[in-house]
Amino acid sequence: MARLPVYLRGLIELAESGVDTVSSVELADLAGVNAANVRKDLSFLHAHGTRGVGYQVDHLIGEISLALGGGEPSPVVIVGIGNLGRALSRYDGFVAGGFPVAGLVDADPAVVGKRIGGRVVRPVDQLAEVVAESGCTVGIIATPSASAQEAADQLTAAGILSILNFAPAVVHVPEHIDLRQVDLATELQILGYHQHRRLLERAAALATG
Repeated sequence: MARLPVYLRGLIELAESGVDTVSSVELADLAGVNAANVRKDLSFLHAHGTRGVGYQVDHLIGEISLALGGGEPSPVVIVGIGNLGRALSRYDGFVAGGFPVAGLVDADPAVVGKRIGGRVVRPVDQLAEVVAESGCTVGIIATPSASAQEAADQLTAAGILSILNFAPAVVHVPEHIDLRQVDLATELQILGYHQHRRLLERAAALATG
């Protein structure tokens, strides 16, 4: 499942370049995996290429889009329009992936009313109205950590069933809510750990060499 969006992004780029067919090797290069992975993943979608020709790009886009959400757009509402929220509101990849930003809300009166990324920021107490008016199905939390749980509660109360949390905080939601955590600081710390290990290994190799 984690590889499908990567395949889709590569396929969309190929389609925009006028490419009609793609081999498993070419798609593997785009996704950073091996060709065997590609063939196995696509077989689960009942997508099979033609020997010597490859896969039809348009057909694969349709099959993967269907698997990732039925091919229908899933409008997004962003809670918290600080620096991160503003950047996310302008991210073209959301639209390309079928997740257009349809609503922006914030608790700061200085931000409410401003037009950002083509959308007017609404007060957070109008979140339920924004969701109802725009048909949003996905909520993104881009608030400070102290406000993340409240934002999650408000999204849940507004009827949002899928939440992507960028705030550096653990939030709790009911079992029927799909929650994904994107902790940028933690990911950087993991990279720092691996970098530190490489330096130690290099120093040890020099000392024994």
